[in-house]
Amino acid sequence: MVEFAGWEMPVQFAGIIHEHLAVRRNAGLFDVSHMGQIEVRGTGSLGLLQALTTNDLNRLHTGQAQYTVLTTPAGTCIDDLVIYRIGEWEYLLCVNAANVEKDFQWIREHSGTGVEVTNRSADFGLLALQGPRAQSILSRCSDASLDRLAGFHLARGRVAGVETIITRTGYTGEDGFELYVPSTQAGLIWDHLLEEGAVDGLEPIGLGARDTLRLEARLLLHGSDLDETTTAWEAGLRRFIRFDKGAFPGREILLAQSRKGPERLLAGFEMIDPGIPRHGYGIIYNGKTVGHVTSGGHAPFLRKNIGLGYLPLALAEAGQEVEVEIRGRTRRAKIVKGPFYRRPARTEPVK
Repeated sequence: MVEFAGWEMPVQFAGIIHEHLAVRRNAGLFDVSHMGQIEVRGTGSLGLLQALTTNDLNRLHTGQAQYTVLTTPAGTCIDDLVIYRIGEWEYLLCVNAANVEKDFQWIREHSGTGVEVTNRSADFGLLALQGPRAQSILSRCSDASLDRLAGFHLARGRVAGVETIITRTGYTGEDGFELYVPSTQAGLIWDHLLEEGAVDGLEPIGLGARDTLRLEARLLLHGSDLDETTTAWEAGLRRFIRFDKGAFPGREILLAQSRKGPERLLAGFEMIDPGIPRHGYGIIYNGKTVGHVTSGGHAPFLRKNIGLGYLPLALAEAGQEVEVEIRGRTRRAKIVKGPFYRRPARTEPVK
């Protein structure tokens, strides 16, 4: 157990590699109640959120979700988050645990008439059920029609008899669901799911495997891979930036980067030589430090050592070779595009 953002969190239950493979092959259950929930309601809610985030909320219908970024006037990342449209003038924001109060104050300071901004974090428990057998397990515990629930959509239903907002998103690279439940009922649902899912190999998963799973899928971690020193364009989030929607903080800076190219870009790499890259390790080219590892480690399912780091634009091209300084020695690495891991189209678990 470790302290994280004011919470006591499990790093591992049975071991990080074991838990990582359980999610890839069967299913895993995460208690992510440390994540924050901010509710924005009222006739001015759409206009407020549209003016503060990079993506286009006009494209979001009731019952849908959208990944987006809260930006500063410099185009840097206050936070990355998921916005759910709960009703015509009602939105629920899922934000990173360390940024809850900062995000809440930022949104509230920019709100005007016709908007009510509420920090609902204490009201919700949040469980994530991820893996190829997640739907089979949840369907036995819920009255929701999961077959009809598409990715980045939400439904209301009962799980273990408790009213729940069920969303089909995730942070592992696998199919799966997030369950927004009353905080007082999270333990009951956790126990019910683990008992019901035991026959399918469902296991509890800690923060350690959550990090290795998201890194394999090249999903970013705020505070490591993006923050208020990195722009959303540099972080590779260009498909979540909609310039044609109108003004938002940092729009002109991000637009200039889209036209001229940023000076640096977040790149993914695989190690050629033995060695595990860790956060903060130097990335070397022609004997000079040109960047640092923002996230890195061993990828248990891929059986590779992988990482992310900001590099000058010319070095961020796929196929480019660099070196990583690991324990005082330089080790070769190759830049690769896209996620390190993509889940295959399958209906049965990987053997």
